[in-house]
Amino acid sequence: MFNRNRKKKQLILESFGQIKEDSFDFDLIEKYHKNKDNSNSFQVISDKTCNDIDFEELFMFLDRTNSKVGQQYLFNLLRVITLKSNNHERDEILIKKITEDSALRANIQIQLDKLNKDEAYYISSLFQEEQLHPPKWFSIIPILSFTSVLSLIGVFYNPTFIFILLGVFLINLIVHFWNKRNLYQYYGSIPYLLALNNIARRLFKNELFKGINPNLLKSIKIIDTVRNRMSFFKFDIKFNTNYEIVFWTILEFVKIIFLLEPLLLFSVLKQLNSKRQEIDDVFSFVGKIDSLLSIASLRTGLDSYCLPEILSANKNLKASKVYHPLIVNCIENSIDVDNKSILLTGSNMSGKTSFIRTIGINSITGLTINTCFAEKFAMPKLRIHSAIRISDDLMNDKSYYFEEVSTIKNMIKCSIEGIPNLFLLDEIFKGTNTIERIAAGKAVLSYLSGNTNIVFVSTHDIELTELLKDEFELYHFSELVKDNSVDFDYKLKEGKLKNRNAIRILQLNEYPQELINEAIKISNEINEVTKLVLE
Repeated sequence: MFNRNRKKKQLILESFGQIKEDSFDFDLIEKYHKNKDNSNSFQVISDKTCNDIDFEELFMFLDRTNSKVGQQYLFNLLRVITLKSNNHERDEILIKKITEDSALRANIQIQLDKLNKDEAYYISSLFQEEQLHPPKWFSIIPILSFTSVLSLIGVFYNPTFIFILLGVFLINLIVHFWNKRNLYQYYGSIPYLLALNNIARRLFKNELFKGINPNLLKSIKIIDTVRNRMSFFKFDIKFNTNYEIVFWTILEFVKIIFLLEPLLLFSVLKQLNSKRQEIDDVFSFVGKIDSLLSIASLRTGLDSYCLPEILSANKNLKASKVYHPLIVNCIENSIDVDNKSILLTGSNMSGKTSFIRTIGINSITGLTINTCFAEKFAMPKLRIHSAIRISDDLMNDKSYYFEEVSTIKNMIKCSIEGIPNLFLLDEIFKGTNTIERIAAGKAVLSYLSGNTNIVFVSTHDIELTELLKDEFELYHFSELVKDNSVDFDYKLKEGKLKNRNAIRILQLNEYPQELINEAIKISNEINEVTKLVLE
């Protein structure tokens, strides 16, 4: 046993800073977040924006938690920007201590690992969801239980009581197995609530963590008042000997005779229903500590990161050597936004969309877990909205264009609320014709860029660079067409894209020469017409 524990501790120490290799069940991971009331937060990152930045893949990279409770807490942490961020200084002290003290860290991880079974995902349902209510006929259960007791005693005085006992036993058998279905819903949550409360008590003994919730001990003690009854729900049964099988059979027999399971289940649920806030307090305390461990592990495994600087100037954003955490050997780029927005041009696959996602991801992680993937990242506290990955909504009979119109309409509404926003857009209105796309795109981008908002937008429409040059800083990504190859350096460059290589790339892929000649001719004619229109 000692060697096994020592080996486990060694594995835990070695895993620090490493990406988890677990499977991820997002239906269960996001369960806590979906049921949590975040209405008073600064922003809840929308499902749309999460889809645009590949949030699930990002979470699988960021998550280094040791428990299912911590995993659920971290998921919510990354989805919600809070109104107040004054806990970052305290959190950074804890993260530093956890990182430096490997013995402390390992002991905490060993405790948290006890909550690493899937059943622990359901603890949150005890304080977030409606609990089972006893059926209208539940009042007969105490009567049946009491009748069993009297019949059992009566057998010793009059053997004919055995027939009453058998009759009641048959009724109790039906009720007992009816209740098994109810009981099954709590097989995980109630036993793991006991484990959670014990772990919270042990962690709270460390002076380092008492500042997270100084009044936590009161919540722990209140949950303890139901401890004995909850202990009845420890169902992790492993039969190692015949004696254990016999014992379990006798116990099950006793449960049926006296209807112990339904009586205790609804009694416990009634008491837990009045202790929702206390369970929430304990859940959040343990989840917070595990999330801090996760952040410490994440940072240890990174080649570079920084703590964000929150600016008072609303229309400024500075990123130095910023990179996308999910792109292997990602090229770092730098940008300085000063009272303007950003318009990116460049060909497909040159890096425009990835860079926009990079800015979005760093803004979110900076405002949620106080960690950015950059040498330096400074921004105001802002809300993040995106229109990057748009698709036809065939189920609701919406075309690509109408889906995009709906998304951008929500952005327009947010842009005039007086709160700084970061709008991330990729090839605006590409679902419509060129002339109207340029006209509508210019009008919308000018509108969104007003007030204290910052817009990052990519486009293939070079015409927009002229129309928006007073409101937007121009940057581009470019490729190098050389001999028979196309190479991308993924470096952000100032100014608009000057070279168009789409037709050249067709030529490199050996398209018919007459097709190439016609494409060049038409391209030149369109460029002349466009110049006249813009003039």
